[in-house]
Amino acid sequence: MALIVQKYGGSSVGTIDRIRNVGRRLMETQSAGNQVVAVVSAMSGVTDKLIGMARQVMDNPPEREMDMLVSTGEQQSVALLCMAIADMGGKAVSFTGGQAGICTYGSHTRGRIESISPQRIIDALRSGYIVVCAGFQGMTPDGEIHTLGRGGSDLSAIALAAAVKADLCQIYTDVDGVYTCDPRVVKDARKITVLSYEEMLEMASSGSKVMQARSVELAKKFGVIFEVRNSMNNNPGTIVQEENPAMESLAVRGVSIERNQARVTVSSITAPVAYTAIILTALADAEINIDMIVANTAHDGKARQSFTMNMNELGAAQAALKKVLPQLGPEARLDTEAGLAKLSVVGVGMRSNSGVAATVFRALADAGIHTGMIATSEIRISTTVEASDIEKAARVVHAAFHLEKEA
Repeated sequence: MALIVQKYGGSSVGTIDRIRNVGRRLMETQSAGNQVVAVVSAMSGVTDKLIGMARQVMDNPPEREMDMLVSTGEQQSVALLCMAIADMGGKAVSFTGGQAGICTYGSHTRGRIESISPQRIIDALRSGYIVVCAGFQGMTPDGEIHTLGRGGSDLSAIALAAAVKADLCQIYTDVDGVYTCDPRVVKDARKITVLSYEEMLEMASSGSKVMQARSVELAKKFGVIFEVRNSMNNNPGTIVQEENPAMESLAVRGVSIERNQARVTVSSITAPVAYTAIILTALADAEINIDMIVANTAHDGKARQSFTMNMNELGAAQAALKKVLPQLGPEARLDTEAGLAKLSVVGVGMRSNSGVAATVFRALADAGIHTGMIATSEIRISTTVEASDIEKAARVVHAAFHLEKEA
């Protein structure tokens, strides 16, 4: 007997028929002799609808009340799924994140998992139930509901798989696995059979929407091997696990794109060397995540620092930085640029294969695509391009590395 954790995203439970389909899958898995824990997202569109309703009431709803509101989306899904299983003759019990023992800390709307006490889940499994847990949420020690941020159901699934020592964790979504690029952008993109945690993490951080980056970090930390697969068929998906030597044979495994990027530049800085600390502290205090950072000092001694972020956080970043501009010098100025996107190429083989960056930028140059800021890690190269060029950029780089061909 195996203990299996299965996560179903919003599109997988988007209608009552799809909820019944998930119920059948869970019952089939249990009938094969397994114990089953399901982690379920809100039905597709429900969270956005709830957020929209809150915005109609007031422009800036309190974050505590937002957590109270949007957490009901997952609770709706788990209750309906258990009803569907009961209607088909099965036994299932639904738990909220708090009832499942997920203890959280941090700020509302972006809580972090501190610990999990899974005894209630284990007791239900021993009693023959399929356990259905609400993803995306947990509870603080003093009883406050926390949501875990967008994609938090992935995090819930990986964390629960680690806590209950699951034999297998399956992340069900509306695609067959992780592709070499978004198939809607690159028509000949190919499904990847196996990825390392590092590659999946870089792809998730660079715009791939298949998995939330924090969930991949957690899987790596606790050694949770997981599979990304389609809830609408029985095709094998993409296995994500520790790196092995065979993965280094390919320099690049995939191309990711991220739209809605903005660049912020603070220029004419005359403050001492602490200016970077002043800027980053202001952004950290406002809980704003930034991506690429470039800093330099001109011949006149004035410094300049640029960084990128999601467009959604641009307003908050401007407000935070305006407060500290006087500390950066009397001439310090704040400029912003929208309409950008980010292109990234990822592969653990970059560690042992030279010339990857040259191939990327030659392909873009030959296609007449201008690049902006550049950031690298051991296994990733990212650059900003104009938003209008991002799909063309993805296609030419994908072709340059022949990613459409089977490895």
